[in-house]
Amino acid sequence: MKKLGLIGYPLGHSFSKKYYLDKFESEQIKGIDYDLYSLPDIAEFPKLYLQDQQFYGFNVTIPYKQAVLPLMDELSPEAAQMEAVNCIRIQHKDGRAILKGFNTDAYGFEASLKPLLQPQHTKALVLGNGGAAKAVLYSLRKLNIAYAVVSRSETNGDLTYQQLSKEIIEEYTIIINCSPIGTFPKVDEAPQIPYEYLSESHLLYDLIYNPTETLFLQKGREKGATIKNGYEMLLLQAEKNWEIWNAETA
Repeated sequence: MKKLGLIGYPLGHSFSKKYYLDKFESEQIKGIDYDLYSLPDIAEFPKLYLQDQQFYGFNVTIPYKQAVLPLMDELSPEAAQMEAVNCIRIQHKDGRAILKGFNTDAYGFEASLKPLLQPQHTKALVLGNGGAAKAVLYSLRKLNIAYAVVSRSETNGDLTYQQLSKEIIEEYTIIINCSPIGTFPKVDEAPQIPYEYLSESHLLYDLIYNPTETLFLQKGREKGATIKNGYEMLLLQAEKNWEIWNAETA
């Protein structure tokens, strides 16, 4: 039985486990299992794949997307640039495990954003500067979309929420929520931006997918903006992970 899994801590409800087990069943993929591995310390991770050579891939979630970097033998270009890994492919050769780290979050975000882009979408406000923002910033650079990071503190971003004026909101027609504000169960919360200045020219993207429509997106929709949640991004990165794990390698 070949094995795949998700490492992180703590691990609650997992999109990944349900997604892959449903995929295995619907596509009649036999001989592979996917499970969750809640690791209080990243030092416990090598024990998994060194003691069981059936492991050939992992997903990585918080707080270990950067902590796994020293364990990698190789990094894909995007993972190296972002300094964050969410997908690991393992090859067992001559008694040793060779790990390559990838970041498919950027692929998922970019592929789900591009179909929505209109000519006026040349500048983006990125709300939050945590780990989730890394893939977004990488993709925006790749798409040649100028951006400013908005943070609660002046030292952590280009702008603070208090500095968001009518002129700034009108200039930055893409607004991306990379913060956890509005995630279930705190569905009555939204990033503190001046929503009254939004228009049908705006595109609001929320990395959150539970609830389906956050208060942030709801406020955008009410102003005629195009809105998008993070669910398709998850689907796309999950399929990219599967492609990476099962790619023929020399």
